Amino acid sequence: MSEPTATPTPESTWARPEGASLEEWMNTRVARYATRRYDWDALKFQEQVDPRYRRAQMRYVGTGGTGVSKDSNTVPAGHFTFSTMVIPAGHIGPSHIHVDVEEIFFVMRGKMKLVIEKDGERYETVLNERDLVSVPPGVYREEHNIGDEDALMCVMLGSPRPIAPTYPPDSPLAKIKRNE
Repeated sequence: MSEPTATPTPESTWARPEGASLEEWMNTRVARYATRRYDWDALKFQEQVDPRYRRAQMRYVGTGGTGVSKDSNTVPAGHFTFSTMVIPAGHIGPSHIHVDVEEIFFVMRGKMKLVIEKDGERYETVLNERDLVSVPPGVYREEHNIGDEDALMCVMLGSPRPIAPTYPPDSPLAKIKRNE
């Protein structure tokens, strides 16, 4: 079993490396679209349960909450993570909960139905382009692409290294054990 690694502090991710010029330092803090790629494997374990769960993450700041533990091609996370997510038409982000962080979804393209559940209550809404929702910790959320095209969302989590989400007890995803 490997030793746990210390979670970097914001100060350690912001610190200018010793001997680095301002240009060298700032280049470690720029994430260009041209150097990103969509990671269709980050959530492949979900797709194996239901093909409608297929979607892709493109990471910019930190690794997000998908369970990807490392990505050297991101800006180090200080207080939050930031990525984009492509959700094909008719596909779903399955119901899940983050117990430790707020999660923000900002729809850049497409039309997403959001389902929120907490303590037996259910709330649904449709998010269109440039709509945002902030989901507090401890609340189940799922996202459905109800449009005719791939949806594109920005996703932010309020921690540099959030705890992996969990799923409702009756979900087949709840039985899956992942190596984080």
